[in-house]
Order: sequence, then structure tokens, then C-alpha cells
Amino acid sequence: MDAATIAGLLADPARLKVVAALALGAGTIEEVAAASGLPLRDVALAARRLARGGLVHRDGHALALRTERFGAAARAAAESAPPPERLSSDPAENAVLSTFVRDSRLVSIPAQRSKRLVVLEHLARVFEPGVRYPEREVNALLAAWHPDVAALRRYLVDEGLLTREAGVYWRSGGYVDV
Repeated sequence: MDAATIAGLLADPARLKVVAALALGAGTIEEVAAASGLPLRDVALAARRLARGGLVHRDGHALALRTERFGAAARAAAESAPPPERLSSDPAENAVLSTFVRDSRLVSIPAQRSKRLVVLEHLARVFEPGVRYPEREVNALLAAWHPDVAALRRYLVDEGLLTREAGVYWRSGGYVDV
């Protein structure tokens, strides 16, 4: 059983309620109906579909959730997932970036300066050398990474990666890809 099959089985609200009731300890169709607030008929139909799908063991009115199927599907999905994208060719930088950057978003701003510098240098690559950016555009570019654009802007200026004058910013530091 794969994760997509499980997701498909749980996409129906009645089946999801049945699984939730079973996970919380209900063991019969009647107990599931009481716990889920569903009519007995809906519980029976959902239980039949879940049993055919392999998520529930059904023995008359007794039901048991096959929880091991969830773990097996999660492990199989993790094994078949492509490796995470490398954000840097330097292993130490990549380790820091993979901790703080997920799906091209900064999940948090590192408190430790050395890690924050790695992240800021990565963010500075958004700005092209020689191009002047009004503050509004800087905010828009940084908002794509993290909601606290003021903190990111301040850190980039404080670390010499951007320079600011009269509300206009330009890249003044960091590595440049050539």
C-alpha cells in the first residue's frame, strides 16, 4: 500500500472520521458511530471501503485499524523521494542552508551570526550587482523568502551585503556567480 492510496482513502470525510474513531480506541461499528457522530449505515460503508483498501481489519462488527500500514507507506514514500536539492556546493554551507531554507523559503532567521551570514549571503544572490533597487522592490524580493523583510533588510545592510542610500539599495558584498 502506498501513501497515495492511503491519502485517497482518507480523502472522504466519512472514512476519515471512521479512521479517527478507530485510532482513538473505538473497536466496533457501533462505537465508531457513537464516536464519529455518523449513522451506522455510513460507518458500515466506510469500514467496508477501508477494509478493501487494507487500512482496516474487519471481523463482523469488530474493526481494527491497521496502523502499521501508515508507517510502511511513509517509509516507502521517503525512500522513493528524490534527494533534497543542494543549495551550496560547500557541504558546511549546504548543511546550514538545508536547516533554514525549505522550498525556497526561509523558515527562520538564524540567531547565531555565523549561520545567519551563510543564509544572508545566499539571499544576497537575489540582488544583481550594479542594479539599484527601491525599498519597495527590496521588500518584495525578500518577502518571497520570509515575512520579516525589515529584519532581513537590516541584516543585509549591517553585514555589508547591501548598501542603502536615500531609500535605494544595491548589492555591495557577497559572492557573485560568474
